[in-house]
Amino acid sequence: MTLSDSSLPVKTSAPPEEQPDHGHAKRWLILAVIAIAQVMVILDATVVNIALPSAQEALRFTDDQRQWLITGYALSFGSLLLIGGRVADLFGRKITFLVGVAGFALASAVGGAAGSFEVLVAARVGQGVFAALLAPAALSLLTTTFTDPAERGKAFGIFGAISGAGGAIGLLLGGVLTEYLNWRWCMYVNLFFAAIGFIGGIALLAKGRESTERPRIDLIGVVTATAGMFALVFGLGNAESKSWSAPDTWGFLIAGAVLLIGFIAWQTKSAHPLLPLRILLHRNRGGSFLAIFVLCAGMFVIFLFLTYFMQVNLGFSPVESGLGFLPMIGTLMVGATLATTVLLPRVGPRLLVTVGMLLAGAGIGLLALLEADSKYAGAVLPALLIAGFGIGLTMASAMNVGIAGVDPQDSGVASAAINAVQQIGGSIGTALFSTIAATAVTDSLVSGANPMAAAVSGYSAAFTWSAILFGVGGVICAFVLRPGVPEELRTAGPAVHM
Repeated sequence: MTLSDSSLPVKTSAPPEEQPDHGHAKRWLILAVIAIAQVMVILDATVVNIALPSAQEALRFTDDQRQWLITGYALSFGSLLLIGGRVADLFGRKITFLVGVAGFALASAVGGAAGSFEVLVAARVGQGVFAALLAPAALSLLTTTFTDPAERGKAFGIFGAISGAGGAIGLLLGGVLTEYLNWRWCMYVNLFFAAIGFIGGIALLAKGRESTERPRIDLIGVVTATAGMFALVFGLGNAESKSWSAPDTWGFLIAGAVLLIGFIAWQTKSAHPLLPLRILLHRNRGGSFLAIFVLCAGMFVIFLFLTYFMQVNLGFSPVESGLGFLPMIGTLMVGATLATTVLLPRVGPRLLVTVGMLLAGAGIGLLALLEADSKYAGAVLPALLIAGFGIGLTMASAMNVGIAGVDPQDSGVASAAINAVQQIGGSIGTALFSTIAATAVTDSLVSGANPMAAAVSGYSAAFTWSAILFGVGGVICAFVLRPGVPEELRTAGPAVHM
């Protein structure tokens, strides 16, 4: 690693306006615009969940069909992320960001006005396509906008908190919109986020690319990566709706694995790789990607099963269920901000990620102790507070380290890789823990338990294995991540070039 010349001490004779260089003059406004766009992408993974019963009643689609409203978004989003990141690098982050925001808004408007199930699914797929452009462009814009490590840490703390809390925010917003308006507003609400993001992007974001040279697009890489991600996410979706033994599950999972292995092999030979392997082979970055994968695989268990527990066992309304997650959002934001502004520049990622994952696992482990008659204040709230703080520590630290030190020309694809890890982690976690829960429910019913007690046993099984995943992931990350503070997180000036 070598630091750029601008990281050397600044001469005292330099004009005051040139020292220090903290990046774009309106960087905090840019952060607000990027954060609003990120909220739109993240919450759409969960906001529709609350609206599904109402949408199903209005459009009269079957229980077997409704999974495609979730899977369609994940399929297009996850499978196109890498090409979306490279598009941002090749054609400019600003234009890619704006096209992503505008396209997402258009797809949302079509979905809100949908008169049939087919149109609604098409709209969800469209949202995923444009999210695959928007998400990596947003993260790379954040990296290039904040050049001072201390300020970048604060920015990533906010961004990481939003990413971690987005799922819970989606549940709350979906509950409010569905209960007081109707399910269509779970789609229409994106128009407000998109308007702010688009207008702010036009006004604030800088135009241009780092280089006038436009490398060729790796077409073989595009085909193998996109097809591999599609097959993997599709197979995982089938695991949730069918079973792991179904040919539609294992067949697509094997095909996805083969294609992705072929993609990695090709990247070592391609003159213009879609995903330069130097991005993944950096030890800290690899550890941070692993942490994000485990985090997203495990944390969605909370949103998925605890929502049912609140509404069925505690009798909460959709709005009350969303409000029930607010304490978790609060401690998540505290943990994320504390990690990146105070702790990460002092102790480095190894301790923060490890402790954060173990805390998150402990919180989810407490949820595994829930019983059919457990109360919110005594059983649910303490678990949410602990899990939220641990998730905040881990998410903000891992996202910061995952993008720090990347060459500017690779920032878009590195950002896309982080988003892809999130999507794959969430898909695997949802499929895996849904299967675990379903098996536990069946076993409980066979043994004579009543339906409510059987359902809670399913939640408990999922929470238990999620806690184990966090514990194992935390230990592995402790060995993978380097000790100490990475140079790029404590040195003034632009990020380190690899």
